[in-house]
Amino acid sequence: MKILIINGYEKHVDSNGILTKTLFDTYLNELRQKNDVQISWVESYDRVQEQNKFLWADLVIIQFPIYWFQVPGKLKLYMDDVFGFYEFYGSGKRYGQNGLMNGTKYLLSTTWNAPKYAFNDEKEFFGGKDVDDVLFPMYCAFKYCGFKPFDENRRTLSFHDVIKNLKVDEYINEIKTFVKKHNL
Repeated sequence: MKILIINGYEKHVDSNGILTKTLFDTYLNELRQKNDVQISWVESYDRVQEQNKFLWADLVIIQFPIYWFQVPGKLKLYMDDVFGFYEFYGSGKRYGQNGLMNGTKYLLSTTWNAPKYAFNDEKEFFGGKDVDDVLFPMYCAFKYCGFKPFDENRRTLSFHDVIKNLKVDEYINEIKTFVKKHNL
């Protein structure tokens, strides 16, 4: 399989990016054993080269932290720049039905300061919402371009409570288990 792994970390005053880099490296080390892998960083890239990487890929994995319940600004700018009209999507009669990336799958891999218990519980911070609800705009952007989720039941691997209760070994094992389970 041809896999593009993107490091979506943006420099931040309160973060040095070590966790994102560790998880990014884990994907790289696990996936390159059986797959053809290319990598990218949102901090530095060439638009045309990135578009070609997406066109080449069967699967795109983006590893990134959540900043204020959203993707980092440079990841958003990267998508605005790289997801080009006529390369990734076109125009047509039905809104959202003109994606040109049909067949390319995606997986989002996210780190959150929010603990797991804050999701899926009406009494907690997110009011019963789950990670998919918070990331719904990202899923729509990928769907609009014609991407498909890697797994309809799990579009995102999410690692929680990464400031107060960091469990790097657990996160790494979850990635390894995911790769093994899906025979990647």
